[in-house]
Amino acid sequence: MTDKILILGASGFIGNSLYKELLSYFDVYGTYSIQAELFSDNQVFYKYRVEDDALDLILNKVQPDIIISCLRGDFAAQYKAHELLVEYCMATNSRLLFISTVNVFDGNGTFPSYENETPFSQSNYGRFKISIEKLLQTLPEENYAILRLPMVLGVNSPKVFQLKQAIKNQAAFEIFPNLIISVTTADKTAQQIHYIINKKGKGIYHLASKDVVHHDDLFKEISNKLSDKTPIFKSVYSSNEDRYLAILPKKNKLPKTYRITVAEVIEDSTLKEEIITLKN
Repeated sequence: MTDKILILGASGFIGNSLYKELLSYFDVYGTYSIQAELFSDNQVFYKYRVEDDALDLILNKVQPDIIISCLRGDFAAQYKAHELLVEYCMATNSRLLFISTVNVFDGNGTFPSYENETPFSQSNYGRFKISIEKLLQTLPEENYAILRLPMVLGVNSPKVFQLKQAIKNQAAFEIFPNLIISVTTADKTAQQIHYIINKKGKGIYHLASKDVVHHDDLFKEISNKLSDKTPIFKSVYSSNEDRYLAILPKKNKLPKTYRITVAEVIEDSTLKEEIITLKN
């Protein structure tokens, strides 16, 4: 029997890539909070705004075996929603996959961070994600997976779109010369999560490139591949020394087919048709 999957936040950048990846293999449902005209007539999409709508009604209707949380919105409302998700998974023996972030380590900075390290964040966003991770860890290990992501790029990513607009309009684009990061794409993330679902993966995963790159080098190279023109690169220095905001896989490494490099991320973010459009 095909597993029912509910993607919370399926209308977002990562959630929509997941929906497209999983649709042909599972019985997939999703939620949306914006772009109502695109989803209102879709029988497998439910309107859900975390601040206002009742999640339990959707859970009772769909009765998912696997829930993937890509939620965005008010932190307090998100926390309450995840408390309900944990209760649901405990009662039904369902699995909860939570999209977390490199920012749970933004209080570190001396080295890249690995799965078995204790998160430490100085940002409200990072601390919030840590609180949700701790909540999930009250479940039996086989019932959850924490999927930490670095910066997510790709040809249709918000950050690459922002860069294209800056190139087109000769506008400012911020780069951080002393920041070392790992990266990935939404499509690769969706493939990796598909694999984790199939293998009933559990625990913590770092779904990031197997190498790192300076933030400024990354976006200068993407810019060079996209267009002969350049934006106005605005260098921002948060420290005098190199600082890492990078996660790397170590304990829970996926098979080679499901790994990605910085070079592949750059390639996937600069598809030829996009280059032609910009240059014209």
